[in-house]
Order: sequence, then C-alpha cells, then structure tokens
Amino acid sequence: MGTVYLVRHGQASFGADNYDQLSDLGMRQCRRLGEYFRHKGIRFDAALVGTLERQKQSLACIAEGLQTPIEPLSWPGLNEYDSKAVVQAIHPEPLERPTTPELVREHFRLLREGLAAWIEGRTKPEGMISHADFVAGITSALDHVRATHYKKNVLVVSSGGPISTIVAHTLGAPHNAMIEINLRIRNSSVSELTFTPKRHSLVTYNTLPHLDSAEHQSWITYA
Repeated sequence: MGTVYLVRHGQASFGADNYDQLSDLGMRQCRRLGEYFRHKGIRFDAALVGTLERQKQSLACIAEGLQTPIEPLSWPGLNEYDSKAVVQAIHPEPLERPTTPELVREHFRLLREGLAAWIEGRTKPEGMISHADFVAGITSALDHVRATHYKKNVLVVSSGGPISTIVAHTLGAPHNAMIEINLRIRNSSVSELTFTPKRHSLVTYNTLPHLDSAEHQSWITYA
C-alpha cells in the first residue's frame, strides 16, 4: 500500500491580469511544505504535476524546501478548469475586478452557479472540455499511480478543482459535491489517499500541517 499526497498550489494572483503565477506568499507556503516533508522524513518515489505555471512553480518551491530534486511527470489532466470561462458561460457581461469583499462574494456566487451548469451539461464554457472529459483526465492520473505499482509515496501537485474532483470520486459522491469541496480547499493544503493496485481510499482532506503554528496563521489563504 502506498500514499498519494495531493497538494493544491500555493496562493496565486487572484484579481490580477494573470492569475497563473504564484504570489510571494504562495512561494513561501510551498517552500514551508517542502521543509515539513523534509523534517518528517517523507520522500517521494514519483511526482505528477499539471502544466499550469502556478502548479509547476509550487512543485519547484516544494523541492526547494525538501532540498531534494524532483523530476515530475507532466500530466495535463491535472490542470484546473477555466473559472473565467465557467462564469462567462452564465454571465457574459464583463465583471468588475474583485477588489472588494462584495465583489469577491459575487464572483464566487457566479462560480458556483457556473460550475453546476457545466457539470450538469447545461453550458459549454468557451475553450473548455466537457466535465466528463475533465473527470477522465483527472482519474487517469490515479489510474497511472495504481498501474505503475509505486511502493511508497507519490506527490501530486494540482489545483482545487481536480483535487476536489478526486475527493468526490473517491467517496462515490455526486459530481456536484465537488463544488463546495472545491471552494473550501486552502492553498498548499495536503490531502492524502492510500492506494493499492485496485483502489484509492481517502485518509485526509485539506490539511495544513506545515502551517500549524501561531507564526504561520497569517499564511493561510484560499485563492
């Protein structure tokens, strides 16, 4: 039996022109996670990462804190959905940049509605694959881990959407369950799955053991 460590990327650049870049805090979150793995003696037999910049940057920062090179397998199926396209599919009018709490709440209200419409097949967000294909790309990563017969630990660095989809899939929950799971997941959080050649089982979800101290409480973020 092995363990998959599912890591959400560090804080990205929410509200900026290019979201797909880690903030300075996001880099620190992931370096701190790498340090935690090193101090706990956790090493990885393999690593998979999506192709988005924030995902690759997160893996690089984890490796820096771990003080061990990591040569990951690039897995596009671990990429996040396009939240802008999801929202525009139900709200084509331009939205203000989310610079106030009210605008942030409005953004996430629309995102919930847009995700539900995409999952249920009521919309086809521009430039995006179907939800069924999105799920297939994610579960193919799990299939690869099981089929390769890794002996101990596998690191998977991805985003909130794929990780919440994995959690819902592993629990046998309805597809829509991923929405609320997704919107609760924190930056650089760790979710653990055990695996055998036949199945995965959820052990932990959305934990922040590397930030579990008073000095790191201000490092906890959601976007």
